[in-house]
Amino acid sequence: MTASHPPFRVLCLPGSLRRDSWNRRLLWAAAAHAPATLSLELYEGLGEVPLFDEDSARTRPEDLAGVDALRSAVAAADGLLIATPEYNQSLPGVLKNALDWLSLDSPQGEVLEQKPVAITGASTGPWGTRLAQTALRQVLHACGALVMPTPTLFVASAASRFDADGRHADEALAVSLHRMTTALDRWIAQLRPETRDARPVCG
Repeated sequence: MTASHPPFRVLCLPGSLRRDSWNRRLLWAAAAHAPATLSLELYEGLGEVPLFDEDSARTRPEDLAGVDALRSAVAAADGLLIATPEYNQSLPGVLKNALDWLSLDSPQGEVLEQKPVAITGASTGPWGTRLAQTALRQVLHACGALVMPTPTLFVASAASRFDADGRHADEALAVSLHRMTTALDRWIAQLRPETRDARPVCG
């Protein structure tokens, strides 16, 4: 059997806490249509991250278990895939709050610095989170993350794009998700080739 490298680990962050949010469904669908060279894992703990407060980082570290868990998950991932809703023409507060925590130095280092990231988003409206993704891209650049420039994916009319269980996209969206995740695999390989090369080879 021909030897192959293990897949890159990609942590998927939904920008909404709603259990059945369209962006959570979008990430499920991305995992279903990603190439075998990627392993996508949905992060479920964003609601456990407290409001950003630098004082608490110094005086109440026991209150930051949710922050520590998120930092550890991001640090362990080879890359991130973030799906954001659009609230009032920008990214949601819960997502910005998490990124503010991740931008701080920590025992794991600055976990967003030089981290390969792809972004997308879904909306029931006609614009597909264009403004939210623009704002998110700016925040990630400020945090030192390496945001994949293309392809972009703005999912409009989300209510008509998924099946009943929300885990499978329509044919056109499935093709777009495969193209985006394949590009993410190449983006991570380009920026962090040592990550895959350093792992044991399996065959």
